[in-house]
Amino acid sequence: MRKLNKLLLYCLLSVYGIKTAKAQMSNRPRFKAIAIAEIGGGHAQFDIAAKTWLNKLSADSNFTIDYISETKLINKHFLKQYQLFIQLDYPPYPWEKEAREAFEEYIEKGKGGWIGFHHPTLLGVFDNYPLWKWYSAFMGCIMFKNYIPGGTNAVLSVEDQKHPIMKGMPVSFTTKDEWYIYNKSPRPNVHVLASIDESTYDPQKQVKMGDHPVIWTNEHVKSRNIYIAMGHFPELFKDTAYTNLIRNAIFWTVNK
Repeated sequence: MRKLNKLLLYCLLSVYGIKTAKAQMSNRPRFKAIAIAEIGGGHAQFDIAAKTWLNKLSADSNFTIDYISETKLINKHFLKQYQLFIQLDYPPYPWEKEAREAFEEYIEKGKGGWIGFHHPTLLGVFDNYPLWKWYSAFMGCIMFKNYIPGGTNAVLSVEDQKHPIMKGMPVSFTTKDEWYIYNKSPRPNVHVLASIDESTYDPQKQVKMGDHPVIWTNEHVKSRNIYIAMGHFPELFKDTAYTNLIRNAIFWTVNK
């Protein structure tokens, strides 16, 4: 009888242990993301809206997201803990040397995914910071030339409907932003997923560049990456097409 009771106790403990392990695994975050955004400035309202939306998505989808406002913390050890790097309107010039080197390795060696909104293509010489040549190549060998102050509506056309981040997206839709103009199209150096038709500007603007990609991925690096030009107005997070695009981008870049 004593042996039987011990056997029953062992079985119960084993079952409890399995259930506990499963519960711990189910509560474990699917992945960790880090997002960087400036404090204040012209994109502050977008960043606030983005954080609110991202925090809800992370809670609903069981992943964690941390926020930083400068690059001083970024190094190889810091990035090692994150599977996704989100650049919320943070430009590519006020980065410390160690942060630049760590980020380059993170992207080139596929140590995590990357999503950039709007500001990452502000490439050039700003505030006495030189052009980050690696970053320019990452964004398709482009330089910032001009933009549309105050923004304008434009029709966005999806060029690669089969790409995972375009799942559930309309073939075309209207969206608004302060569209950036570059010295040339990044198309020869990146895979363009969507572009805008400048003839559909509403109201019409004279600031144009011709071939105008606004969503693309660089397939020459190991990290899954997406650049999304729209990232100035907080109202974007009320647009279901836009939020669907971001949701798709997040889970594609982390391969979930």
